[in-house]
Amino acid sequence: MSAKWTPQSWRGKEALHQPVYPDAQALVDVETRLSTFPPLVFAGETRNLKRQLAEVANGKAFLLQGGDCAESFAEFHPDNIRDSFRVILQMAVVLTFGAACPVVKVGRMAGQFAKPRSSPMEEIDGVELPSYLGDSINGMDFTSESRIPDPERMVQSFNQSAAMLNLLRAFAQGGYADLHKVHRWTLGFLERSPQGERYRELADRIAECLDFMGACGITSQTTPVMRETDFFTSHEALLLPYEEALTRIDSTTGNWYDCSAHMLWIGERTRQLDGAHIEFMRGIGNPIGVKVGPSVSEDDLLRLVDALNPDNEAGRLTLISRMGDDKIEERLPELVRALKREGRIVIWACDPMHANTIKSSTGYKTRPFDRILAETRSFIAVHKAEGTHAGGIHIEMTGQDVTECLGGAQEITEQGLSDRYHTHCDPRLNASQALELAFLVAEGLKQERLQSEDRIVTAS
Repeated sequence: MSAKWTPQSWRGKEALHQPVYPDAQALVDVETRLSTFPPLVFAGETRNLKRQLAEVANGKAFLLQGGDCAESFAEFHPDNIRDSFRVILQMAVVLTFGAACPVVKVGRMAGQFAKPRSSPMEEIDGVELPSYLGDSINGMDFTSESRIPDPERMVQSFNQSAAMLNLLRAFAQGGYADLHKVHRWTLGFLERSPQGERYRELADRIAECLDFMGACGITSQTTPVMRETDFFTSHEALLLPYEEALTRIDSTTGNWYDCSAHMLWIGERTRQLDGAHIEFMRGIGNPIGVKVGPSVSEDDLLRLVDALNPDNEAGRLTLISRMGDDKIEERLPELVRALKREGRIVIWACDPMHANTIKSSTGYKTRPFDRILAETRSFIAVHKAEGTHAGGIHIEMTGQDVTECLGGAQEITEQGLSDRYHTHCDPRLNASQALELAFLVAEGLKQERLQSEDRIVTAS
């Protein structure tokens, strides 16, 4: 890890889960074109995100990271972007009130086009073809032609990301994020939800706070922060030729930044210490994340943290726990304890989705909402017991009314999964389930905060 870093140095390491392109020259041509394109995000924006994430690392803020499992070219529509953005805003308001601290909003959007798969091949009705790897690599249609990796898809991914970022910036800064509007949307959810009354008290208190601020003259017209918000993008930095092509030197600092997104993360399958993904990510200035499953050891985690955050910089590194509801209480405490003992500054976030995936009796890949909730609650409880900060949640969700995850207040059944099962890869929470999760997490964070305040009072 001490060797000199360049955006190309990953090429000297083993790069897992990379497509094999049949036309090598076509890949080089696309990489060359992408390297001349303007950046999708700016270095100053990523530094702003890192400053906000430093507050999370110091226990003064909370990270909400959410969005599609795998974005697609076919579902690229302004209404879909708007609906997902709206749900993230609603979740953020609820979490802000419950945790009594700022919520840093990071979308799995404008770049989440590549996915590692558990098997390189897929079989349907006796026919075997290469697996679908995300729209930036190959097509979802189950045909030989569709499944051939095509580097031109990276150009389409770039163009779609640029258009989405333009719309997201307009939503975030143009008045769509007004707190009063967001709260009215949440009230509409409560009226339709079978468990709406359970969350009514919290919603009413938010309304009282907004009314009080308005009476004091703090309104959307007088205070920009009431109608505007910061919103950042992220994706898994899986497809390394694409990431390298969009990595640039910042003219103000002379540092390298991956300008494909504000935040990038490494998946559970590609976090090998001597691998290409760690090599690439250690040299960029962006805030980065790493998915951490139950197989990681204390020593490996410490080495991973030191490789990616050698200066122990607050806001640089987020560890995204994905243990499963049956393993988190066994495995997470010792990892949290080890990093705390060694003085490593990281953000701990919970991904309660990936390790709770099952196959339903009807053949659909799904995730039970009660297991998602159980892992999230255990995550908060572990950090409470260890005296550390439960820093955030990382979920796959959509603003659409899909039926992909079991349960929740809507009581989606195995038979009901087929009603609106639209995902291109993994099952996502729908808008109602995502907001319900936010209310339940807010309740847990509020209890944690009140108990912490009681301990401070008692100690004094």
